[in-house]
Amino acid sequence: PYVKVYLVCEGKRIRKKRTSVKKNSLNPFYNEALLFDVPANPYVKVYLVCEGKRIRKKRTSVKKNSLNPFYNEALLFDVPASNVNDVSLIIKVIDYDRIGSDELMGCTAIGSSFIGIGRDHWLEMLDNPRQPVTQWYPLMETVPGQIPLSHSSNLPSSLSCLNGR
Repeated sequence: PYVKVYLVCEGKRIRKKRTSVKKNSLNPFYNEALLFDVPANPYVKVYLVCEGKRIRKKRTSVKKNSLNPFYNEALLFDVPASNVNDVSLIIKVIDYDRIGSDELMGCTAIGSSFIGIGRDHWLEMLDNPRQPVTQWYPLMETVPGQIPLSHSSNLPSSLSCLNGR
């Protein structure tokens, strides 16, 4: 005997996998991983946040059937120089679905109010105005913790990017 597995979408078979054949066994044990390579349809949403409140949002185009999308797009936010230290960016990578709700693939945050790589990158960008400063970010389920601001004690210690899209 063997096991056959179908990946079905909207009633149509998309992919098929099967296990190895277990000969001479009435009670076979299968310890096999059947991996389906299913491409996503990702897009990126960027939120401009000021003191914990979402001010503006922008998004990229959807890159169809790609697990390694390349975005050659600019998302511009007009922020006065006097407010640059007060704002942050929350970045979400989302899998677009035509039917049902879109699924969050991961998120990260950049800004002086966040802890970790996002803060370091933000400060480096401020030290090098009008110069590109690149940085790879791991995608996480939640945004890294925020540093509490002295004039705002009611900000959460961490923002979950799973709340809404």
